Amino acid sequence: MLDAFGVAGTPVPLPGGEGRSVRVGGAVFKPVDDPEEAEWCASVMAGFQGDGVRVPRPLRSELGGFVVDGWAAAEFVEGKPGPGGRWPELFAASKGFHEALGGVERPGFLKRRTHPWAVADRVAWGAATVVEPMPGLRGLLDRLIALRRPLHARSQVIHGDLAGNVLFADGVDPVVIDFSPYWRPPAYGEAVAVVDGLLWWEAGREVVELAGRGDDFAQLLVRALIFRSATLDELCRREGREIPPAEAERFAAVADLIARL
Repeated sequence: MLDAFGVAGTPVPLPGGEGRSVRVGGAVFKPVDDPEEAEWCASVMAGFQGDGVRVPRPLRSELGGFVVDGWAAAEFVEGKPGPGGRWPELFAASKGFHEALGGVERPGFLKRRTHPWAVADRVAWGAATVVEPMPGLRGLLDRLIALRRPLHARSQVIHGDLAGNVLFADGVDPVVIDFSPYWRPPAYGEAVAVVDGLLWWEAGREVVELAGRGDDFAQLLVRALIFRSATLDELCRREGREIPPAEAERFAAVADLIARL
């Protein structure tokens, strides 16, 4: 597989993410779950041109594609993952990234995806429901859905998992990695990052004020928290485990904050 990408060396596991990526020389290799989606993402990133933000350039194999035997590769880029203390830069990177993707057409595979994050995305935007939420999240999801109001913002291709996927290094533009495509309003990418910050990155209300843009942002936050709640529900359901009480309390606290906006 390395030969197909013109790379030689010893694989070294990389920290972070799902722990499945390895570095070989100046390249990072990552197993792909959906070859169609991985090929599409790589083709979009190969042509990416943005202001104030960079992406790792995908490696094309000698066969012409970006996926070989279930693996994709991209250049290795130095940087420290955020967002601790760098929320303004992360939000600026998000805006630059999404401005650059404004003309990308909606890919067909989005409608066919069935993984927990895709299911939860549809729940967040009212295209699906959680028939019977698991104990620990039932009241929370009902409460959040009651807070949801119609939105008429323009949708486009966005990155739906930015909080831990922006690398920072002094003197250079930030790097957006691990492109997770969704078709939603561009500010929704920042809303998901804000919710992630509130849930898992020890951020406070100030992160909402740093990111907020427009009257619709509170509604985007409602949908972002539904998204993360429904994802947790779906993951626990498929894995046959209960919702951890500490996680349920964490989600409820963030719901309290969002309800007061």
